[in-house]
Amino acid sequence: MIEDSPAVRVGDSGSRPVHLLFSELAKPFGDDPTLDFLVKARGQWVSIETLVRTWDGDGLDTFLSSLAEDFRGWEGARAWRSLERDLTISAEHRPGGYVHLTWGIHDRPPSEEWHFETTTVHAAGEEMRNLAAEFHTFLTSTVE
Repeated sequence: MIEDSPAVRVGDSGSRPVHLLFSELAKPFGDDPTLDFLVKARGQWVSIETLVRTWDGDGLDTFLSSLAEDFRGWEGARAWRSLERDLTISAEHRPGGYVHLTWGIHDRPPSEEWHFETTTVHAAGEEMRNLAAEFHTFLTSTVE
């Protein structure tokens, strides 16, 4: 990863810290809206990474922004997935004003041999707005 390249780091709290790093944004087909990035999950007992393929970000920043706007809560889980389902998110609003994001990282098709999940906890409202803004900046940054 180039030192000044855009990246988003999520997680790294609790008794079993696992963090996610989103980096290496690329447009593999030139002007086509396909947008790829690398997601890495790192922690004491895990070290995985996979390439995530999206169609112009698949609205990831918009999904996170909608969670921030509904800071008072919602019933059930809300879900997001990337174009090829290599990254999924399930969001639940829990008592006390916290949003639990369960990040699923999946092996790329067609093998789909493995699947990893980790959950990060974020204060509803401002913290979620900041996360959405970081992803917006990341997904809209200039790709060389």
